[in-house]
Amino acid sequence: MTTSTQTRSPLNDLSAAGVSIWLDELSRTAIRDGDLARDVSTRNVVGVTTNPSIFSKAIGESDAYDEQIADLAARGVSVEEAVRMLTTADVREAADVLRPVFDRTDGVDGRVSIEVDPRFARNTEATIAEARQLWWLVDRPNAMIKIPATKEGLPAITQALSEGISVNVTLIFSLERYREVVDAYLTGLEKAADAGLDISTIKSVASFFVSRVDAAVDALLPEGDAARGTAAIANARLAMEFHEQTLASARWAELSDQGASPQRPLWASTSVKDPAYPDTMYVDELIVDGVVNTMPASTLDAVADHGATGTALDTVSGAYDAARSALEAVEASGVSMAAVTQQLEDEGVQKFIDAWETLLAHVDEGLDK
Repeated sequence: MTTSTQTRSPLNDLSAAGVSIWLDELSRTAIRDGDLARDVSTRNVVGVTTNPSIFSKAIGESDAYDEQIADLAARGVSVEEAVRMLTTADVREAADVLRPVFDRTDGVDGRVSIEVDPRFARNTEATIAEARQLWWLVDRPNAMIKIPATKEGLPAITQALSEGISVNVTLIFSLERYREVVDAYLTGLEKAADAGLDISTIKSVASFFVSRVDAAVDALLPEGDAARGTAAIANARLAMEFHEQTLASARWAELSDQGASPQRPLWASTSVKDPAYPDTMYVDELIVDGVVNTMPASTLDAVADHGATGTALDTVSGAYDAARSALEAVEASGVSMAAVTQQLEDEGVQKFIDAWETLLAHVDEGLDK
């Protein structure tokens, strides 16, 4: 006889705790071979995120795109337009795979994200135009457009939301910037409501990066310092505290009464960079109801095998004072979190630009054949 204990699994428990599991990986092969559908049906995956690095790897390492690239070459399209056609085709197909989840969850999950051209990260108007173009090209209600949380990206986030475009805000590293992202979200919803849009259809997540924070902070701390490996989780937990404060505000209450959905925190960069740390660390230590955790396949595999289990998992609530103390200890050791997070934002933008340019070069080569 099978018992509930025997059928328990870390992925089931994570979902039961209110964490939406999104896969931080996508390729045409995974879509067409059924791997994505199997992850959805058997491993609790309810969303997908992409970025320029993911597409650069997928297109650069597979011949699954060759036929479409040949067609694009025959039409004489530019390399930029070719990349848009290739990436939006994958997102559209993935969105169709996730559509039953979208319908079952009333649009909360079943989402597939695609990022604006990262070269526009410091250009507000170009980002807005690109967000509109991608939203139109994908043409699926369960798409999300990823916009980086740079200073120039904040007004683009507000504008996209005000037009009814669901947004995944990416590259958030600091608590200060996260507060600005939340304000951009609320302002976007307010403008959408003033324009007569149904704001219940507009969804957003705020992608708060985790492991990269520890990697950067640890590099500045001496070996053996007790603050090593504590900054990222503390930073994320305090973001959750601010999220809870936002939901308790009068400003949110007014939007909620009009049908708005919370902008869920999303834990990104959850693969462990330091092998000395447990490989499920950035999942197990950030379990709380109402968040998303987006994992590369390797992290998903690790969590499925030996992630935290239990019937009432919550490793965030009640840990806010300890998180503040952890960040104070980091600062006391001579590390400026403000400087680290700004550096990480700058590096994050550049890494995506580099990946995008690699992708452009690969597709351009294919167009020339």
